[in-house]
Order: sequence, then C-alpha cells, then structure tokens
Amino acid sequence: MAKVAEIIHQVEDHDAEVRTGLDHALTQAAKFFAWAIFVAFLISVVEVVSRYVFNSPTFWAHETTSFLIAAVFLIGGPVALARDKHIRVRMFYDAVGPKRKRVLDIVNSLIALVFFGGLAFASWIMVSKSWFTPTGAFHLEGTGTSWNPPTPALLKLLVLICVVVMFVQTLLHLIAAIRRPADPAAPVETGAE
Repeated sequence: MAKVAEIIHQVEDHDAEVRTGLDHALTQAAKFFAWAIFVAFLISVVEVVSRYVFNSPTFWAHETTSFLIAAVFLIGGPVALARDKHIRVRMFYDAVGPKRKRVLDIVNSLIALVFFGGLAFASWIMVSKSWFTPTGAFHLEGTGTSWNPPTPALLKLLVLICVVVMFVQTLLHLIAAIRRPADPAAPVETGAE
C-alpha cells in the first residue's frame, strides 16, 4: 500500500500553479473523473472474458468504453488549463522578465477568449443539431448501432460544457493577470483595507 501512495504522490504535481477557486475545484474533480479510466478498463476485461471464455460477446462494452475515454479526454482541457499545463512556447515565455510575462499572459488570455468564444458558438450549433431534429422535436443523436446509445449527443454537450468552463477560466486568469503587479516585489492589492 505504501508503494501505491508513493506513486500517487509522484503523479500529483505540486508545482502546478492553481490560480483561482475554479481551478482548484477542477483539479479536485479531476481525481474523481480519473476513475472513469479504471471503469473503462473493467468493462474491457468483462468484454474479453465474456467473448473468449463464455463465447458471449457484449453489444455495449465497446461503445461504453469509447464514451468514457472520450469524456475523460474532453475534461482534460479544463484540468490542463486549471493546472497551467496547457501548451505554451516556453522558450519565449521563460526568456522574458516578469513585466513582459504579465503582458504575454494578458495577450494570451485575450486570444484564448476569442478562440473559446468561437468554439463555444460552434459547439452550441453542434449540440442543438444532435439534441433536436430539424423540426425542433427533442431527439438525442445515437451511434447508429444495434444498441444505439445517445453518446454522440452527450459528448457534444460535454464539449460545450468544457469550452464554456475554459472560457470562464481564461476570463478569471485574464483578470488575475491584469491585477498582478508588473513589479514582482510590489505588494498585491487585495481590495480589502
């Protein structure tokens, strides 16, 4: 058991910069959502045993596993942004001083807001098409298989939710970057006197 605790400690990144309460909540929620990978693994084991031991393959295992892994992948976006582990050209960012880093953070946040705003709009269109028929009737898009679960519609909604969350995160990061003093030695204004 001590070995498992050691591995978990190594995986947890204590150097990650968690900047807002939303970032902290997402980082904590990621620990819960990570169990979906274990559930997908168990489903795969059940499928293999059912298929090769009992000669009775399931019709739901592949789609369920694909859904769980896709959902975890999507949730990775907000979690990476929360832990400040998104893609960044570190070569330029690390080469400048604190004042220019602050400017780069502000510019990066503004560009990201435009990107996430456009992506949210496109996601909304995608969700509306997968949740409603052209006549406006409620009907979730299915996979088209014999089981036909509504996982495409659910994943499209999850894309929209994750993009909106990343938009809000980026807005909070922009506000924090604007409030951050250009001089790291200067005291941070909290607004409470």
